[in-house]
Amino acid sequence: MSSKKRFGSVVMTGNQCKKQNLNKKHDCYKNDFKQDCCKQASCNCNFKKQELKATKLDSDCFLVNSLVGTKTVQKVAETSLPLTLFEGVSTTNILSINVVPNLNAITQNVTVIKDKVVNIGIVPADISITTTDGDVVGIIGGVVNIPFQAHTDFPGACPEDMVQETPLEIEGIFIQEGISLVASTGEALVAGILVKIILRTTITVTRPVIKDAEGNFCDVNQNRCKAIGTPPSFTFPPSGNG
Repeated sequence: MSSKKRFGSVVMTGNQCKKQNLNKKHDCYKNDFKQDCCKQASCNCNFKKQELKATKLDSDCFLVNSLVGTKTVQKVAETSLPLTLFEGVSTTNILSINVVPNLNAITQNVTVIKDKVVNIGIVPADISITTTDGDVVGIIGGVVNIPFQAHTDFPGACPEDMVQETPLEIEGIFIQEGISLVASTGEALVAGILVKIILRTTITVTRPVIKDAEGNFCDVNQNRCKAIGTPPSFTFPPSGNG
């Protein structure tokens, strides 16, 4: 007399395992004995996309951004360096001057005052001089942090507006050698070089406003553009070592 046992949808007769037509609701199971026997080859797990549920709103108003304006502008990073920062270099043995800005390491601060966007920041750059002897001389101290500032007229902009800028791009690098600089001791003039980097970006200014069910808009801060008697003063955090 053969022994026969039924486990769910698998019929066990003696030491044999026979697969039956599986009920889709029970395709995947956790019985260790059945996994060893049939290897779960017939499992067909279908996952359903979670249904989105409506969110209960606290009001019939929405907070949106109003476009104040957008424009493409230039920023100028500029510095003057004495040749004494380049060992063994003088005005008589300069073959070429190489400036390589690191755009990924630019740091800047931006703020908005009435009708104007103000930027202050630095552009790190590797500066080296190739001499007539073929030597490449880097500046003492390594990377130079070249400061820049820009004051962009932006009619309609007010304090607390939000500013977005596209990544800075280089329009040109200008180098002037042979300029005269005051020595660090302040007693004599020394020869130096002037480095100027022209940067381009697109500034976009937006303002958060409230839109009601009838399509009316009102500013989040009604006093945003109110004239003030004393000009504001700002102290930006350090942006790097110059």
